[in-house]
Amino acid sequence: MNADAVAATLVAQEDRVRARLDQFIRLPSVSTDPAYAEGMHGAQQFLLSWLREIGLRDVQILDGGGHPAIYGAWTEAPDKPTILIYGHYDVQPPDPVTEWTSPPFEPTERGGCLFGRGASDDKGSSVIAIAAVAAFLQQTGRCPVNVKLFLEGEEEIGSPSLPAIVARYGDLLRADAVLSADGGRASPTVPTINVGARGNTGMEIKLTTAAKDLHSGKYGGAIRNALHEMAALVATLHDRDGGIAVAGYLAAVTPPTPLQRHQAAAFCVDEAEFCAEVGASPLGEPGYTLRERLTLRPAIDINGMWGGYTGASAKTVIPRNAYAKLTMRLVSGQNPADARELVSKHLQANCPAGVTLEFEMRQAGSPASSLPNDHPLVQAGSRVLERLWGKAPIPVRLGATVPITALFKKLLGIETLMFGFGLPDEDVHAPNEFFRLASIPIGLQGWVMLLDELSLFAPTAFTAATL
Repeated sequence: MNADAVAATLVAQEDRVRARLDQFIRLPSVSTDPAYAEGMHGAQQFLLSWLREIGLRDVQILDGGGHPAIYGAWTEAPDKPTILIYGHYDVQPPDPVTEWTSPPFEPTERGGCLFGRGASDDKGSSVIAIAAVAAFLQQTGRCPVNVKLFLEGEEEIGSPSLPAIVARYGDLLRADAVLSADGGRASPTVPTINVGARGNTGMEIKLTTAAKDLHSGKYGGAIRNALHEMAALVATLHDRDGGIAVAGYLAAVTPPTPLQRHQAAAFCVDEAEFCAEVGASPLGEPGYTLRERLTLRPAIDINGMWGGYTGASAKTVIPRNAYAKLTMRLVSGQNPADARELVSKHLQANCPAGVTLEFEMRQAGSPASSLPNDHPLVQAGSRVLERLWGKAPIPVRLGATVPITALFKKLLGIETLMFGFGLPDEDVHAPNEFFRLASIPIGLQGWVMLLDELSLFAPTAFTAATL
């Protein structure tokens, strides 16, 4: 049975794949909040059971001290490449729950879309990848390549345990390349292939202006207000046009190459339409197109800011403390630790006398990643996408971050192709996240075809391309 026949049979069983996805979404696997420990455990057991059911060997938990990864392998294809298939089972918190139209952990179909936390990021594409491996094993008794599934439980919190997991289980994870179910597509109508992604790091800031909270009638107009000071302080991170104003921050950035700018221009995005879709107005670094700002240039964003009284009615208080969470999207040339240090120094330098700053949390983060255009992963992925769409895909970079791309390159010496099927408008990390049901059959075909296409390369081709 050839790959086309495997794909056709699998697509005809799409309802079974959908049932798996529904079951997966119902498990509230939020990695950042200990209150969801039971949901995390449920997702782990779901995956362990499924991987054993489809016939993978060595199915086990890989413990790195935090939320574990789930592993299973089929390695009975002599002289064929070994592909590490990556996905993650953890999801973002559902907050604010009141803004969901349907319960976040009850998969709900509306208008050809499946709504639920994790539907797009990353349970939909992870289920597609596992189902493709299962189809080969169930229909032919073998896979065209050796496969090792690695399903992480900490992607949404920056993969802090991943280095420890790789150090402990490095021999088990040895492979020629990585296929990631995370990452997503750039367009529902234009075929694109992912050749890189921005990096990410961040911190939490605590600002203090007084020894205690104070009455705004007795002290208002006479002392500093922590929330006022935090708002003014974080506003110094950017100039009026939205460009980054942190001294030295852009000095480390590698300027976009002509090829990168050409590729960004090939996937043209109308700025007015892009902003109108989310009810926003444009802002950003002058001299760069919207697509370049999203993928080739760095960004600093405040993700949350709080303090004082936020309950019902009013409380006339001047808060002593204010807090903010900040993330940085990084590009080529930037080191996460250096980026954090530059931002910390900037905030300290702009902090008024009598106000203190503490940096309570610093995410280790990961640098930007790039995949060579001539790598076997890109060659195989491009051929598959051209067959699916009838035209060659456009190479694109992601504005988001998939930490394993840089970590696996550093720790295992192998490259990663992101081959997810989520789309940019699917409200990932926000209320009412969804996954287009039309992506399931396309994704199933694509993954089956790609595993087969990769079997045409010798393992040495991956080593040569990575050097």
